[in-house]
Amino acid sequence: MKKISPSILSADFTKLSKELADLEAAGADYLHVDVMDGRFVPNITIGPFIVEALRRGTRLPLDVHLMIEEPERYIADFAKAGASIITVHAEATRHLHKVVQAIKEHGAKAGVSLNPATPVSALEDIAADVDLVLIMSVNPGFSGQGFIPGALRKIKAARALIKGVGRPIELEVDGGIKTSNIAEAGAAGADVFVSGSGILGAQDYKKTIAAMRQALG
Repeated sequence: MKKISPSILSADFTKLSKELADLEAAGADYLHVDVMDGRFVPNITIGPFIVEALRRGTRLPLDVHLMIEEPERYIADFAKAGASIITVHAEATRHLHKVVQAIKEHGAKAGVSLNPATPVSALEDIAADVDLVLIMSVNPGFSGQGFIPGALRKIKAARALIKGVGRPIELEVDGGIKTSNIAEAGAAGADVFVSGSGILGAQDYKKTIAAMRQALG
């Protein structure tokens, strides 16, 4: 099943409760939460306190993406705050397997993300342990960037790797996803689609998500 995960970073935080309600009503499957520390990426966003508030404000699974150095320091905090999925970057920790196990021990699903320049081969020794693989189709740090076409090749490679593992693993793509290009990413093998400005920049969230689903077939 294809899933749509709107990125809350593109929401209007002056009316966050309404944004959450509108996204639920529009048919979102997940709520993507971008956590940035100003070190791993050149931006600072939100922490566990806001994730806890989001958890109280929505029934949607919280798809929490940690774009932070040494994510192992914060796994317990984000799990306690209510993260359903915690995704860390392969490039951000020296002990990826240990971090993945810690996520699971704290009751969340574990994801691993790759930056555009990181090859899919970086996942070979961890793929059997994860619940989600996230391919970045922009350089992380800011919303509104254009989709990097080379990500389609990586999505195909990640799908082949997942097939070889032989267990259910969601393949997510994040960056520049819009109604106009979501079909390409889906055809390449992605099944979870993060979209920030592509959804939250639209006038009608429900109509936009419906158009994305139609494009995916």
